[in-house]
Amino acid sequence: MSATPTNRIDWPGLMRAGIRGLGLSPEAFWALTPLELKIKLGAEGTAPALTRARLEELAAAFPDRRKADKDD
Repeated sequence: MSATPTNRIDWPGLMRAGIRGLGLSPEAFWALTPLELKIKLGAEGTAPALTRARLEELAAAFPDRRKADKDD
């Protein structure tokens, strides 16, 4: 028995979001590319969640400065 891939597309969920949520006809839904559907659902262009690792990267790149440091 083979393992189920974790990156499978949730077609029923996407169809509900596109057809019920966005009010698309089935024809309009299937005519969209995956990127177009993501944009219509508002998923494209959003910032990813701020993880601890990303926060640490930002803190290292932009360290806090003390008031005395700002006067220099």
